[in-house]
Amino acid sequence: MSMFEHEAKQFKFDVMREVSMRAFKGALNDNTPDDIAQLLIPKGKANFRCCIYKEREVIRQEVKIACGLDPVDGKSTSDSKQIVRVIEPACDGCTINRIIITNNCRKCMAKTCQSACKFNAITMGEHQAEINYKKCVECGLCAKNCPYNAVVITERPCSQKCPVNAIAYDADGIAVIDENLCINCGNCEKACPFGAIEDINCMVEVINDIKEDVKITAIFAPSIQGQFEDASINQIKKSFVKLGFSDAVEVAVGADAVATYEFEEFTEMYENNKLLTTSCCPAFLNLAKIHYPKVYKENMSTTISPMVALARYLKKKDPTSKVCFIGPCVAKKYEAKCEGSFVDYVISYQEVAAMLVSQKIIPGEFIVDKDAEASIYARNFAVGKGVSNAVAQVAKEKGFDKPIKIVYADGCAECKKNLMLAGIGKLDANLLEGMSCIGGCINGPVVVESSMIAKRRMIKENSDIENVNIEKTLERFDFSDIDMHRKY
Repeated sequence: MSMFEHEAKQFKFDVMREVSMRAFKGALNDNTPDDIAQLLIPKGKANFRCCIYKEREVIRQEVKIACGLDPVDGKSTSDSKQIVRVIEPACDGCTINRIIITNNCRKCMAKTCQSACKFNAITMGEHQAEINYKKCVECGLCAKNCPYNAVVITERPCSQKCPVNAIAYDADGIAVIDENLCINCGNCEKACPFGAIEDINCMVEVINDIKEDVKITAIFAPSIQGQFEDASINQIKKSFVKLGFSDAVEVAVGADAVATYEFEEFTEMYENNKLLTTSCCPAFLNLAKIHYPKVYKENMSTTISPMVALARYLKKKDPTSKVCFIGPCVAKKYEAKCEGSFVDYVISYQEVAAMLVSQKIIPGEFIVDKDAEASIYARNFAVGKGVSNAVAQVAKEKGFDKPIKIVYADGCAECKKNLMLAGIGKLDANLLEGMSCIGGCINGPVVVESSMIAKRRMIKENSDIENVNIEKTLERFDFSDIDMHRKY
């Protein structure tokens, strides 16, 4: 039975499951890419590309990524901060020509498409207008002037969803990612219908440490609720320990601490009549840092993310233990590589699901109690407005009674608009929360379950902790001696 409606995602999952299975058995070797390609693409008719040989090559490169290697040169990606990578043989199935003349063309006498073209790229063929793509610069004037709407502009999904124009194409039409512009948000990966863009993977490194009895604490994002059918957070924790992690802790604990410290930073900015932007979403932070540096420097919160806060807390308690973050976010893999993160590994929900399936572990089968480590406000960091609502809750708990104007930027397009307004002093707000994924982390690029289903399950489980406030979490987990400021 398929876990995903998207067949490209299902193939990616099947690859990771097979890699995980072999890694736990100690059976990974130079032949693994070929073996898994033969297993998943047996002899017969090609289903997705021109031939089974190309399909197998796509699988081989996916296996390399799942093993923590670059899909082309096979070198380790452990030190790279560029998280999203292109699988070339999968990418070439996309439309290469952006502008196409359809058979709606009547070869009219006005020839408005031809007269509008300033590069002499359009001629009249026997039945309709034709484009000389060697001359075409894809300006779109022909499409704008055609009275029959016969000229179609087709934007490739990856570039259409990239919020920072970081994707271009080489002479063969293969996507090329500009690392100087890319914010590692994962929107291109999520949008690609061929599965040609994937994020780098450290799953095998984690499995190797588990096999060698290295102490690794799994810390998992609040959006994990609802990802594994009806399994509760405590059942998920037990399944991670069964998998081989030494312990499992909710990152929502760090979210309670972040909301408290971000409120302190907020009050200082408020007194100086300055805007504060949240810094929990690493793609939003990257967007500001790379593309809106003035706002990043003057308005971005310097408080660390919940992931980093909990990692620093755990490393303070036990410097010998490693920390593995499990979440829905591609950009978290970038954040973990930044100075002062204290996070050793980041794996996605899809990757940990492949590990669980490979070991036949079903989270929903564990018997657990119902105690909660964090507040409902911290768990709601998973959804849009969750961060700003948590800061507002801290304000309430601390008796801050001044009016707070909050703006929530839902998705990269909204983030860009509001960062632009903030940069010119036109954003009427005291606090700007930005989330690169529409709806929040629950709709991240590497989730297992749809956001609608996961959110429904999340609301149901969280009904038991509606009266738990943020201050109560910090009585149990003392962050007073933890450095809560970013170093990048």
